Amino acid sequence: MNQPVLPAAVELDADGPLYAARKQVYPQSVSGTFRRIKWGLMAFCLGVYYLLPFVRWDRGLGAPSQAVLVDLPNSRFYFFFIELWPQEVYYFTGLLIVAAIALFLMNSLGGRIWCGYLCPQTVWTDLFYAVERMVEGDRRERMQKAAARGTMKLERFAEITLKHSIWLLIAWWTGGAWVLYFNDAPTLVQELVTFQAPMLAYIWIAILTATTYLLAGFMREQVCVYMCPWPRIQAALTDEWALNVTYKYDRGEKRTSLKKASELRAHGEAAGDCIDCYQCVAVCPTGIDIRDGAQLECIQCGLCIDACDTVMKKVGREPRLIGYDNDINIQRRQAGKPPIYRIVRPRTLVYSAMIAGVGAIMLYALLTRSLLDVNVLHDRNPVAVRLSDGSIRNAYTVRFLNKRAFDRVVAIDIDGPNNATVHVVGADSVTPDRPMIILGRDATTELRVLVTAPSEDNLEKSIPVKFRVTDIGLGEIASATDNFVSP
Repeated sequence: MNQPVLPAAVELDADGPLYAARKQVYPQSVSGTFRRIKWGLMAFCLGVYYLLPFVRWDRGLGAPSQAVLVDLPNSRFYFFFIELWPQEVYYFTGLLIVAAIALFLMNSLGGRIWCGYLCPQTVWTDLFYAVERMVEGDRRERMQKAAARGTMKLERFAEITLKHSIWLLIAWWTGGAWVLYFNDAPTLVQELVTFQAPMLAYIWIAILTATTYLLAGFMREQVCVYMCPWPRIQAALTDEWALNVTYKYDRGEKRTSLKKASELRAHGEAAGDCIDCYQCVAVCPTGIDIRDGAQLECIQCGLCIDACDTVMKKVGREPRLIGYDNDINIQRRQAGKPPIYRIVRPRTLVYSAMIAGVGAIMLYALLTRSLLDVNVLHDRNPVAVRLSDGSIRNAYTVRFLNKRAFDRVVAIDIDGPNNATVHVVGADSVTPDRPMIILGRDATTELRVLVTAPSEDNLEKSIPVKFRVTDIGLGEIASATDNFVSP
């Protein structure tokens, strides 16, 4: 068979690379407003993540005392005073909706501020960079040591060993902290240390240790550029009023050295404030030049703002040559108009209203939710039975949910069939005509319930039946409906 011949314009280069090779990034340390914000948020986020499993919360005798706990064996989620059951998974749906809209709101206000300050990849990568600088030195020292990689000395070997040991320790504790949310933290720590913990815990710790070590230690900016979908989504959602980290080229151009700028101004020629020092590039964790305009790789962490402000202060020029701004203001400044900012606009109002609306619905549902619930399932085979005296009997599987932390007595009543009687199979009742049963605390109780009614009083083929469960002590009522049918 003859192979198709590709035109010269579309011939494939078999020897060319399939993708661009990674360029190693060596971010330089920097100090300033945004660096301090990042340090503070890093300490807060990591402190919450690592320490929250050890916070205690008293829920009464027999209940778990961990403030935040995902209790998989008992199908419960505890968050301080809130206890959620599997039937209440809609709360998590609401939280996901609120989180997504909050991300959209942050984007409409300040671009990728989530990526620059709060994203776990950014937080852990920042921590790993701090360890790297502490052990190996700042940007210049690390670049020199990387260039001399072929001549490994004992001191260099010790630095590399120490750095990776600290990285692995951080990654190990990251994985260990995660599994603590699924069991009582002090107990599980003791079991892990004495090698008595479940094998599944060790497996998950190993997986999360490896992923943290690889993502924060080696892949770093590649996760943001290639793996994460949010930069593409964010670029489609942003508008001209969103505040992004921006190089104010109306003020910075023409770029030239400090000495050359003085000479140009002395001759009456225009010169920008940018002295082309490349400090904004040196501190960037993704290695880009913000002066080239908006770029997919920019996580808008603000470190280039701190670096530029430091340089501007040294040369005696106004700070914020790089800052959070929008393109509209650049155009207005070029036209001699003052800058304007629109934080409150239809987009931000709609997002805020959606967050408030979903949050209000969830709060109302949480405050008004019933702690007593009942579900009814009608038997299918047979659907109904005619007894020897002519009466009709239907059988149901009734599931009771007692979400309180104590036992309680409930009475079962039915509405629907005329002159019907109720019998609970295998459960003792105080009164024969109105079954009363005990529901265990924080538990699901499943019982078989028989409903019998005279056929002459119930001639319809199908009659709606309502099961009403009443807490004798508290007066709480829960109900469920089904049908009472004839054979």
